[in-house]
Amino acid sequence: MTVLVTVLFAVLFFTAIMISVALHEVGHLVPAKLFGVRVPKYFVGFGRTLWSTKRGETEYGIKMLPLGGYVRLMGMYPPQPPRTGKEGRLTKFADEARAVEYEEITAADRGRLLYEKKTWQKLIVMMGGPAMNVLIAFLIFLGLTAAYGVYTPTLTVAAVSECVIPADRTERTCTDDDPATPALEAGIQAGDTLVSFNGVPLEDWEQMSDLIRANGDGEAMIVVERDGAPVELPTVNTALNYVPDRLDPTSTVEAGFLGVAPESERVRGGLVETVDQMWTLTTQSAVALAGFPVRVVNVAADLVTGQPRDVNSPVSIVGASRVAGEIGASDELAAGDKTASWLSLLGSVNLFLALLNLIPLPPLDGGHVAAAIWEWIRRVAARLTGRPDPGPVDTARWLPVTYIVGGLLLLGGVVLILADIISPIQLF
Repeated sequence: MTVLVTVLFAVLFFTAIMISVALHEVGHLVPAKLFGVRVPKYFVGFGRTLWSTKRGETEYGIKMLPLGGYVRLMGMYPPQPPRTGKEGRLTKFADEARAVEYEEITAADRGRLLYEKKTWQKLIVMMGGPAMNVLIAFLIFLGLTAAYGVYTPTLTVAAVSECVIPADRTERTCTDDDPATPALEAGIQAGDTLVSFNGVPLEDWEQMSDLIRANGDGEAMIVVERDGAPVELPTVNTALNYVPDRLDPTSTVEAGFLGVAPESERVRGGLVETVDQMWTLTTQSAVALAGFPVRVVNVAADLVTGQPRDVNSPVSIVGASRVAGEIGASDELAAGDKTASWLSLLGSVNLFLALLNLIPLPPLDGGHVAAAIWEWIRRVAARLTGRPDPGPVDTARWLPVTYIVGGLLLLGGVVLILADIISPIQLF
């Protein structure tokens, strides 16, 4: 029964991601049509067509491989610019790709091609997809924050660690050689409420954590509230240890360590709390994207050498669906927590997809955004210096970069899918 429930929630999550992909493409489709761009195709998936229907000039459909989607916009490449001299391989390659597109372009399409549109229109069309994913993520997190709440650490101590365990040690149990934690030496007890640290009044756990980290191995004067009365504890020194980086949990930083774990409470919020939560997730996702190639290589190396999978390593859509299935089937979470965790994962994936697509490299949306901005810069510079309009950027010449980036993304996706099948991340 557990396996069946896991599969059911995994399939539901996969379906939700495909709906998100479909809506991403709608984010391109709608503004393109509003601006008069000819849109001949809108498909979810790749490969052989399973179903399609034509409405007006656009064919809508679903393809066999549900690993993405696309909307075809006519006029992605401008006409061949006038040239002098011998043509190189890159030029011929670009012209061949351009010729394929222009086989379907007729005189009636003039004025309806993407390259002919104004810069702000191009930006809205290309940013529409990522904006849709951001909107989906925002609505999910806003709904969860307002209706259910977010678990937030408090200043009340839930547990005190007994010893300082080196961060690079796999075995997390104490040995006779491990020193006692500063919290244990100071006499902190579960149920205490932290009041001040080195004379600084405490307002929340994040502030407390920042003070501990910044303290290194310096003296720590701690005041707690116990049984309703303030208690000044003996002065101790926080210990230097390697702790997970806030923005990149896969790496560690040397910082002060006290050895307490906080209690958490579910707190409801609104727009401000949701924006703050999404900003934190955005910065964390941006850091993860910056190191994505290295992370994928590490996953591949661990897969080949048989090393255990890092719980913070990147996952494919298969791995994310599997995690969602485990959440749905878990006996360790209450029904409300399951729903919140499942939807939070969906929101996080949408936010990650938005940021991934904003990378300024073709074939990602950010590559087209970069081309539109560069085209605008060239035209403004030409106008200011009295030179003739340089015309649209020849994006067809960027095709080699498109194929390289697309190939690397495909290779990374295959590696992660294999890792998610052979050595999946286990949450429970």
